[in-house]
Formats: sequence, structure tokens, C-alpha cells
Amino acid sequence: MQIEVRVLESMRAVPEADWDALDGAAEVPFLRWAFLDALERTGCVGERAGWLPHHITLWSGGALVGAAPAYVKDNSEGEFVFDYAWASASRQLGAPYYPKLVVAVPFTPATARRLLVRDPPDRPALLAVLAEVVRKLVDLGELSSAHVLFSTEEEATALSGARMAHRLGIQFQFHNDGYASFDDFLARFNAKRRHQIKRERREVEKQGIAIETLSGADLTPEVMDAMFDFYRSTVRKFSWGRQYLNRAFFEEIAARLPGGVEVVLAREGGRPIAGALNLAGRSALFGRYWGAAEERPFLHFNVCYYHAVDDVIRRGLARFEPGAGGEHKLVRGFQPTVTHSAHPLTHPRLDAAVRDYLARERAAVRAQTSDKGVAFR
Repeated sequence: MQIEVRVLESMRAVPEADWDALDGAAEVPFLRWAFLDALERTGCVGERAGWLPHHITLWSGGALVGAAPAYVKDNSEGEFVFDYAWASASRQLGAPYYPKLVVAVPFTPATARRLLVRDPPDRPALLAVLAEVVRKLVDLGELSSAHVLFSTEEEATALSGARMAHRLGIQFQFHNDGYASFDDFLARFNAKRRHQIKRERREVEKQGIAIETLSGADLTPEVMDAMFDFYRSTVRKFSWGRQYLNRAFFEEIAARLPGGVEVVLAREGGRPIAGALNLAGRSALFGRYWGAAEERPFLHFNVCYYHAVDDVIRRGLARFEPGAGGEHKLVRGFQPTVTHSAHPLTHPRLDAAVRDYLARERAAVRAQTSDKGVAFR
């Protein structure tokens, strides 16, 4: 198959139907054309944000056969696979670290395919093409490096075989082991932990707080206004917080991704007091943003974790990824789960140092995730 490579500066350069017809695009809403286009249209990515669209597309006979969302970046914000130490080491070597290439969905630390393909049997061959294209873009664009983030293990393994450094990370995720109900899930805990979770759930009910999931037509402008305010409240609460998204983006995805966007809303007497924005895929639920108008005991755990776990069990989904960080999730039944990324770096000394570090990091990650039962202790 003869492959033509086109690097696109906008999602609008490829037809929506062609992109969404690729294998993998329909699995999760954040790989859909509308989601990536909404980021561009609302200015959440672009020159001012430091995320310049550089989407890699593969064509054969005039037809789109493969694509990967990609961006040239002049910072390391919004990636959730942290390379600040690498940037510092690069500067010490006298080599600029930015700009760099990132193959990922902006601000979305969720595992999914990074290469979308028309025909799944062509995936291995097209992964090899992607690896070659990424390396050429780094060389031609005078970039320090490329970073394929939150890929599948299959992709990361293939890319590491193409001389990219393989990095492992850890997220705490809920895996649905065929539970029939939330009580069935609780049966996996010892009595002390079971009692604690039940108490945390009852406490919210005692306060007269009702929690529900809204989607589709129920995502009114008023609901999205409230959710955006909750999101901003969390950003402002922490010194490291960054407001990557704007109000227009929230409205765009609610309108353009019916069924893919959900808001878990907590109300007291009809008044919204907290919320979480989730993205719903075919087999997984992805927690993205949370916020509250006021602090309440155990409200965060109920809105962001317990309600979603209950929902995943009821819907028969395979897993719930609540996002990056948070060892406090362990005692609430979330399991340490390996994430994958791949990294070619051009400076030979930096590349050697990073590979040495990653070998030790991989050993530590494997040790931490070797006993999956730890989540239930």
C-alpha cells in the first residue's frame, strides 16, 4: 500500500465523516472529530495556548487510512505525563527542549488508541509508518523530541520496537469484574472498609443532597454554566491549577457529542452545589472535571467516585478512569493500573539519561502494580 503523509494544521482539513469512520474514533468521545475540532474552534488549543495542531494523517489512493491527533508545543502543560525534569536536563546540556511534538488528546489523561486506522488488519504496518513519520517530523521541524501519550500497550510496545523510549505510569482505575450491583462490589472489601464506604454514602443522603447523571437534552445551558463554574472553582483552588478550557468549549461538546458527555450533578433543594463532567465511551467511563460551590463531607467521593462506579456497574461498562493522581482511590476500590507512552529524543546524551531513568521507573511501576488485590485491603 502506497502511503501519502499529510500533516494538518486544523481538523477542518479532513472531512468529519472520514475521521470518525476510522477504527477507534467511535470508542471514546475525545477521539471524535467534533471533540478535537471543538478544542480548536473555541481557542482551547492554538498558538496562544501553546498547542499548535499538527495532526498526522495517512492517505492511500486519496482515502484516509490512518490518523493521529498531534500538536507542536512550547510548554509541558496539560499533558499529565510529566517531563519537566527532562526539559531542565536538556537546558543544562545547552539544548532547547521546546518546541516538541505531542501525539495525544489535549488535557485528557485517558488511555485509548493514538493511531486510528480504516482497516484494523493494517494497524501494525501503519504503526511502523507512524513511528517513521514522528521521527522525521522531529528532525525536519528542529524539535527536541516527540511524546506519544496514553497510548495502548500494543502501540507503546510497537513504538519502543521502533527505537522510542517506553515509559510506564500509574493511574488508579475501577475495573468492573462482573459485579451485579454496588453491594456486590462492596463485598470485595473487608468489613471495616465496607462500613466506611457505606457511611460516606449515607452522609450525603443525610444532608438532603441528591446526585444524578445528566446527558443529552438534559445538558441545558444552565447545567453547563454550573459545571463550568465548578470547573473554574477547582482551578482557582490550587496554586498549580490551570484553566485550559473555556465556557464555549463546554457548550460545544454538550451540543455536538450527545451521549458522549455526561454531568454528574449534586443538588440540595434543587440548587446545584457540585458537579463532575464525565466522558462516556463504548466500554469505559472517563472522569474529567470536578468542582463544588461549597465544601461538604464526602461530597467529592460521592460525586466523582461512588456515583460513577455504581453507574458503570449498572451499565455493564468495563472500567472507570477517574483521571490522574490520587492514592486515596486505593482504599475505595480503585486499582493501580499501568499507563503507557513512547518518546524519541534527539539529543543523544539526554536520550541516554532518560532511558536509564525510565528503566528504573518501569521496575518501580511493575512492583507497585504486581499485586492487584491491594485495592481491596
